[in-house]
Amino acid sequence: MCGIIGIYSKEKRDVPKIIYYGLYALQHRGQVSAGMAVNNNGYIDYHKGLGLAYEVLDKDVLNRLRGDIGIGHVRTGSSVKTTTANAEPLVVGYKQGALALAYDGSLVNYRELREKMEDDGIIFQSSIDTEVIANLIARYHKEDIEQAIIKAVKDIKGSYALVLMTNDRLIGVRDPYGLKPLCIGKLGKDYILSSETCALDTIGAQFVRDVNPGEMVVIIDRDIKSIKTKEADNKNICLFEIIYLARPDSKLDGKSIYRLRREAGRNLAREHPVEGDIVISAPDSGTVAAIGYAEESKIPYDEGLIKNRYVGRTFIQPTQELREIGVRIKLNVLKENVEGKRIILVDDSIVRGTTMKRIVRMLKDAGAREVHVRIASPPVKHPCLLGMHTPNKENLIAAQKSIEEIRDKIGADSLSFLSLEGLLEAVGGENSYCTGCFSGQYPVDGDLI
Repeated sequence: MCGIIGIYSKEKRDVPKIIYYGLYALQHRGQVSAGMAVNNNGYIDYHKGLGLAYEVLDKDVLNRLRGDIGIGHVRTGSSVKTTTANAEPLVVGYKQGALALAYDGSLVNYRELREKMEDDGIIFQSSIDTEVIANLIARYHKEDIEQAIIKAVKDIKGSYALVLMTNDRLIGVRDPYGLKPLCIGKLGKDYILSSETCALDTIGAQFVRDVNPGEMVVIIDRDIKSIKTKEADNKNICLFEIIYLARPDSKLDGKSIYRLRREAGRNLAREHPVEGDIVISAPDSGTVAAIGYAEESKIPYDEGLIKNRYVGRTFIQPTQELREIGVRIKLNVLKENVEGKRIILVDDSIVRGTTMKRIVRMLKDAGAREVHVRIASPPVKHPCLLGMHTPNKENLIAAQKSIEEIRDKIGADSLSFLSLEGLLEAVGGENSYCTGCFSGQYPVDGDLI
C-alpha cells in the first residue's frame, strides 16, 4: 500500500511544497518511508528516507529542492524490507537520460522478471517492484518513452498505479483492472496526479477525472493526452480500498467513500441486529460504518474510544511487536460513556484479531456490561499480494477459526460480519471490485498466495 502524487507546473509554483502537502494528505496510505523527486531544468534531484512525510521532508529539504515537475511517494512497510534503498521515488539514470518513478501496487510476476534480468547481468539496488519496471522501461526506450512504457507494462502482471517523471513530462499509468486508484486534478493550469482526491482537496486542486483502467496519461507543457496501454478488463478496484484504506473524504472512481461505508453499516444493521444501549466505532476506519449502523438500528451513536492522533495504523506496521505496541497506545476508553452499558462496537474488518481482542478487553475493563462486535465486511480468509499485502493465511484469524471461535478469542459477547452480498450491494455492484481477500477469487492469475 502506497500513496503517490505528481505535479507538472508552468505557473512557477513551489512544486516541492505542493507535493509535501499532498503526501501529508496521503499519509494514511503509508507510514514507513517518504520521498520526492523534482525536475530542475532537466536535472532530477530527490530526497527520500524512512519515516513520515514531515520527518523525511523537512524545511531544509523543501528549500533545497527546486523544479517545475515533481513526484512524491509514501510507503507502508508490510510488503518490502524497511530500508532506505526501498524508499521511493526511485531515480535511475540510463542511456536515454534519467527517470523517476513512484509506484503503488504489486507485481504477480515480479520474481520471475527479476530473476531473468539478474541472469542477464542486471544488478539491483533494492527489493521493490519499481526497479523491475524501471529496468523494463530503460530496455525498451530507444526513441519514444511512451512506447517504452507501453511495452514495459505489457510484460508486467498485477496491480499498479504509477507516476513517472522525465526531464520534460509527467506520466501516469493505471493497471487494466483498475485495482489501484489514480486520479487527475488541476491547480489553475497545472496538472496533478494523485492516488486519492483528498490530496487534491488539500492542495486546492479541482478534480478532473479518474485515470481509466489500462490508460496512460502524458502531461507535457500545458497539454494532457490519453494513450491506451492495455485493453481494459472488467473494472476490479480493490474492495479493501473502499472499506479500509481510502480516506472517507475521498472519491474513488466517482464514488464517495463516506457514502459507501455508511451504507455498508446500514446493511450490517439489517443483517445482524442486536439489542444495545449505544453504538460506538473502532476509530477511525470503522466510524462511518458505525454511523450507518446507528442510523438503521435507531440505537444512538456515541464515542466510546478516543484515539491518540499521533499514532499510526496498527494494521500496516511492519512487525507484530510494533503492532502490539501500537494497539496499546493507540486507543483509550471513554469510561463514562460505556460503563454499565451494552456496547455495539462496529469496525471495518478483522485481519489478525490483535487489535479487536485488546479493544474488547479495554471496554470490559472500563465497565461495559456487554460488548457486541459488528464488522462491516466479510471475514478476511485469503491473503492478497495485489497491493494490500494482507498477512499469510496462517496469520489471518478468519482463515484459521470459525466465527464462534473468533468471538471467543476476542472475548466479545457476540460477533457478526456483513455478508459479501451485503457489502457489494452497499458499494454498488459485484462486477466492479476485486473480492480476493474475502472470496479467494482474484482478477489476476499468478502466485497470489
